[in-house]
Amino acid sequence: MAHIVEISEADDPRVDDFRDLSRADRRPDRPGGRGLVIAEGVVVVERLLASPYPVRALFGVRRRVDDLAEATAALDVPAYVTSADVMAQVVGFHLNRGVLAVADRAPVVPPAELISRSRRLAVLEGIGDHENLGALFRNAAALGVDGVLLGAGCSDPLYRRSVRVSMGHVLRVPFAHLESWPEDLKLLRDNDFRIAALTPRADSKSLRDAGLDQGRVAVLLGSEGPGLTDEAIDSADLAVRIPMAGGVDSLNVATAGAIAFHAMSGA
Repeated sequence: MAHIVEISEADDPRVDDFRDLSRADRRPDRPGGRGLVIAEGVVVVERLLASPYPVRALFGVRRRVDDLAEATAALDVPAYVTSADVMAQVVGFHLNRGVLAVADRAPVVPPAELISRSRRLAVLEGIGDHENLGALFRNAAALGVDGVLLGAGCSDPLYRRSVRVSMGHVLRVPFAHLESWPEDLKLLRDNDFRIAALTPRADSKSLRDAGLDQGRVAVLLGSEGPGLTDEAIDSADLAVRIPMAGGVDSLNVATAGAIAFHAMSGA
């Protein structure tokens, strides 16, 4: 099981994986840096422990580390225990959730493999906001979406804030990167997917009439503000809009995604 190690000094090098999380130039979860995966809080740490990501260590106050005793029973990694004050000095801010875990990244799934084994997919373009990205993954997990394909302009879904907002579900919903955008959408069509672009355009089909619960379907979602590019919409099989009351022309992308994902489920 995870072995308890007491930490009394903030400069102890054994907790360097958790250091300076508030500094953009030194964060250990930067893809261009060490690229570690960081989970915050008991629930999210439990989901990290159950994921394919290899856990390196835990760090927290005694009460929160003890809460994870059952989940860490099979682990052979250190669980660093310290006071809330020392933890704040290491991390760079006071962490109300009281416990962190770090892991290495798992191998990236090739997009063709993810597509071949899926029936319902979300495809994202230009989702640069980490909170929106995390919320989309949480919604995808809740509503039975099989995976997420990341197109041009998307942020790293394993950034700490995305992991936190997703409540750890980004660690269980498989995702893959489409390197050529939007040309790689052809991979979907080659696997008999119907591609639906979500857009508020007046000439698009109402979500009620789009039949997204039929066959293999991928829903394209674009960034806040500009939405999907014309190139992405033109690459889809149909454009779909969510009917709204007068005076409102759009929704937050995570909310729009949840509505579309529910329509895909046929529930």
